[in-house]
Amino acid sequence: MAKKIEISYNNAIAEIEEIIEQIENQELDVDNLSEKIKRVSILLKICKDKLFETEKEVENILKNINE
Repeated sequence: MAKKIEISYNNAIAEIEEIIEQIENQELDVDNLSEKIKRVSILLKICKDKLFETEKEVENILKNINE
């Protein structure tokens, strides 16, 4: 079974920005483009999940403060 590698939100965003820059500068050939787009989709999911988790944590903290 593959080990899940944890990546921080900031590192995921930085990698997405790097890939976008490569695409905009036409630095990728078609084969690499497909691979990079798949990587961006994985990174976006990681970011979305982290934002959702953080939102839930903040909601719980605020709920506890108000009780």
